[in-house]
Amino acid sequence: MRVHPRARRGLRALTDPGAAADGPVPWIVVGASGGRIALVSLDVDGRPVDRVVVDDTGLADRVRRSGDAVRWVWSDTSHWYPALIAAGVRVARCHDLRLAHAILRDSALATDAAEVRRATEWDAAASVADNGPSALFDLDPGSREAPRDIDAALAEFARQRRVIASGAPSLRLLVAAESVGALVAAEMHAAGVPWDGAVHDGILTGMLGERDAGGRPPGRIVALAAEIRGLLGDPGVSLDSQPKLLRALHRVGVAAASTSKWELREYDHPVVVPLLEYKRLMRLYTANGWAWREEWAPEGRFRPVYVPGGVVTGRWASSGGGALQLPRQLRPAVRADPGWMLVVADVAQLEPRVLAAMSRDAALADSARGTDLYEGIVSRGVVSTRSEAKFALLGAMYGATTGDSGRLVPALRRAYPRAMGLVDDAARVGEDGGVVSTWLGRSSPRPSPGWHALQSRAGDPDASEPDRAQARRSARDRGRFTRNFVVQGTAAEWALAWLGDLRARLALLPSVGEEDAARRSGPLHSRQAHLAFFLHDEVIVHTPAAHAEQAADAVRLAADAATRLLFGDIPLDLRLDLQVRIDAAKD
Repeated sequence: MRVHPRARRGLRALTDPGAAADGPVPWIVVGASGGRIALVSLDVDGRPVDRVVVDDTGLADRVRRSGDAVRWVWSDTSHWYPALIAAGVRVARCHDLRLAHAILRDSALATDAAEVRRATEWDAAASVADNGPSALFDLDPGSREAPRDIDAALAEFARQRRVIASGAPSLRLLVAAESVGALVAAEMHAAGVPWDGAVHDGILTGMLGERDAGGRPPGRIVALAAEIRGLLGDPGVSLDSQPKLLRALHRVGVAAASTSKWELREYDHPVVVPLLEYKRLMRLYTANGWAWREEWAPEGRFRPVYVPGGVVTGRWASSGGGALQLPRQLRPAVRADPGWMLVVADVAQLEPRVLAAMSRDAALADSARGTDLYEGIVSRGVVSTRSEAKFALLGAMYGATTGDSGRLVPALRRAYPRAMGLVDDAARVGEDGGVVSTWLGRSSPRPSPGWHALQSRAGDPDASEPDRAQARRSARDRGRFTRNFVVQGTAAEWALAWLGDLRARLALLPSVGEEDAARRSGPLHSRQAHLAFFLHDEVIVHTPAAHAEQAADAVRLAADAATRLLFGDIPLDLRLDLQVRIDAAKD
């Protein structure tokens, strides 16, 4: 895939819209040295021109004095940046060696990355875990820390510069976007999501009953458990053990193979309704109850740990706190501070709209213009209902070949041949054992030796039919993965560009409370509009009320800029649902 030429011109605008597009960019490499911190300045060709050794305070002072023109190079933003944020220092641009290494090591657009692949000590960004189809999007949680000493950082940066210079121009933009995403993640963790504990408590009490002083489940859950056990005729059954619960269900004629709500709803038995309600409330109690709030949202702030690039497609993950699964019913607890407001914005149907841009499918882009994309598909006569349009399009992107999705996809292929051809081609490459890449150049993991052995065994003239069937299933699984990889990964790249541009625009807004010495010396997020939350296609900005409209304009402008940066001037309508409000409740 070829990035639009505008991407090269817009590279510096990703992290600093006011910066010139050309001219030298100074670099300062940061690393540990003898118990202190070494700062090595490089010229535009990467040659060292200055080296100083400082302590933590000296690093903050140097960053503060250097302004926004410098790009800081370090092993891992999550290690180096938090102390700077706490000191009230903002880094405008950085190059995160750990994240960049993972991209360049695996990218098919990096034409000469052998030396980066040999530097295995930098494989600290979690590697792909190949444990079968269910793990296709998972990462190995057993990752280790990246090297932090200055010599290792200088050597790795030199390797990465050579790979970037010889590879596709889009890789430079992808590395910059990934690095600014790491800055955003650290800043959002430090700022936290404004959280109203009283509202949270009211929601929990209203749904679950009063909190039990002894730590036992609240009254509503206890009552439901008693009702369910009575209907099962088993007063001692464990409702939280699936094998035991299934055996009890089978004894009363509910022959379910699992306790998923989709399967239980197929049975007409009095136990089903209270059991589903018990599971819903128990999930809220255990995942986001009072204990969760005390651990993750004390003192009016929810501070999740974001993991940029935590999914192989480039999507973010989170480490603890469940930031990426924030329940809808708890969103009213996300509440702005007094005198502040929230700008809540999300993009409707981001991935299908990105598919239209990637494929340059004018018909699909036209269906999305100014309207709900699925309604647009219906209005063109492709399918009859919105639900059919949604099933069909998601099925095409995720590889559904059976049921309603499989039945409706052929109609999409006739209406939108370029878009469907793109994902169909990606699926064929995956089924054949090949690698696909996103718009900017993040590449899918290669099949494991076990996958290749399975395919080879199935091709043997003496292979059994079970071996051949297993190989076909494995190939289809991989095809479904690569089909979605190119779209989900490119949508993640658009989101990174949105974040980077929005972060820079918010930094230009006025501050409040400058007369307060404590605020003036503290973190910038205490006195200026800032990103507070990000979830795939949604952002929440926490802003002084006086600057709410300016922050909302920044969100809109950044979304438009991200689209132009990646895709040029394609007439693509990325439909932004934006609200300025006190809380983050979904209407």
